[in-house]
Amino acid sequence: MKVALTINGAAREVEVDPRTLLADTLRQQLGLTGTHIGCEQGVCGACTVLVDGRPTRSCLLFTVQLQGRSVETVESLENADGSLNSLQQSFQDHHGLQCGFCTPGILMSLTSLFREEPSPDEEQIRDHVQGHLCRCTGYQQLVQAALAESDRNAGSDRTAGVTR
Repeated sequence: MKVALTINGAAREVEVDPRTLLADTLRQQLGLTGTHIGCEQGVCGACTVLVDGRPTRSCLLFTVQLQGRSVETVESLENADGSLNSLQQSFQDHHGLQCGFCTPGILMSLTSLFREEPSPDEEQIRDHVQGHLCRCTGYQQLVQAALAESDRNAGSDRTAGVTR
């Protein structure tokens, strides 16, 4: 089946088997390997992308369900010159990643949050990452990184008081 959709701002048409998962289409057909496949059950959050601006597990959607819709992957986050965007840079600065496997999905969920609320508090940040499994960071560094981005947006500095 042919499916017309927008991927990272570009109109695309893909031909897929009706049972092909979005995660597989992104990785195998479109070469967007930043979307990671972990549990394949929607539990770990590694495959999270934005569909029409909302965090969505790409391992739970068939590509054919996305006719006419918009999908954003972690590859869409970089700046025009290829550099990291401010949230990605904050993750690097605050050691919000270690092995990096879960990071793309977390970044996409937080991107959605920051679009809705440019300066979220710690509770809002934790609420948005609670559906992501991370075995390396213990979550504190990624929360600190997100708080630093929130502070940057608000022009303040709350991260000084966050315990490690």
